[in-house]
Amino acid sequence: MVRGRIGIGRKTKPEAARPSARSIGQMSEAKSSGRAIIQIFVDGDACPVKAEVERVAARHGLAVTIVSNGGLRPSANPLLRHVTVAVGADAADNWIVDHIAAGDICITADIPLAARCLDKGARVLAPNGKAFTQDGIGMALGMRDLSRHLRELTPGGQTHHSGFSKQDRSRFLGELENCIMALKRAADARGVSGPEGPVAR
Repeated sequence: MVRGRIGIGRKTKPEAARPSARSIGQMSEAKSSGRAIIQIFVDGDACPVKAEVERVAARHGLAVTIVSNGGLRPSANPLLRHVTVAVGADAADNWIVDHIAAGDICITADIPLAARCLDKGARVLAPNGKAFTQDGIGMALGMRDLSRHLRELTPGGQTHHSGFSKQDRSRFLGELENCIMALKRAADARGVSGPEGPVAR
C-alpha cells in the first residue's frame, strides 16, 4: 500500500489469537468454494519485508500477492504474483480488501487497511512483526489520528519515526511463521487440509 514485548526478566510468548466464530464460518465457506485456505497479500509499496514473505510462504507452499501502485521486479517463484493497480491513494488498499478473505494474511503498515482486513476475518501483520487485532485496532487508529495532528502542529510537518532494524526483521519472520502455523492448526482442528498451491480467483 501497522502486525507485552518489553519487560525485565524472562520473556513469555503470547498466546496466538484464536479465530472468531465469524472467521471460522467464513473460512469454511471459502473452502467449500474451492478457494485456498491461506493466501498472503502484501501492501507492496515501500514494504521492507517482501523477500522475507516470499521465503516463508515458499516453505509452506502458500500463494503470495504483492499489490502496489508501481512496477516491481518480477519473481520466478510460481507462487508469487505482482498486481499493479491504478494510481490513487486507496487503489491498492481497495484491491486487497476486495480479494482478501478470512484465513488469509495481510502484510501492511497501513492502519486503516489493517482495520478493513480484520473486519473480513483476516490476520494482519506489520513489517516490524506487530500483529494487529480487533481488540487493539481502535487504539491504533486513535494514535494514528493523534500523530497526524501532531505533524500538523510541528514546524515542517515532521515527527520522529524509528528506523527499520534487524530486530524488526527477525521479529517479523517469527510472527509470520507463528501466524501461518496458527491458521494451519485451526484448519486441522476442523478437518480441513491446506492448499496444494495457489488457487486462481
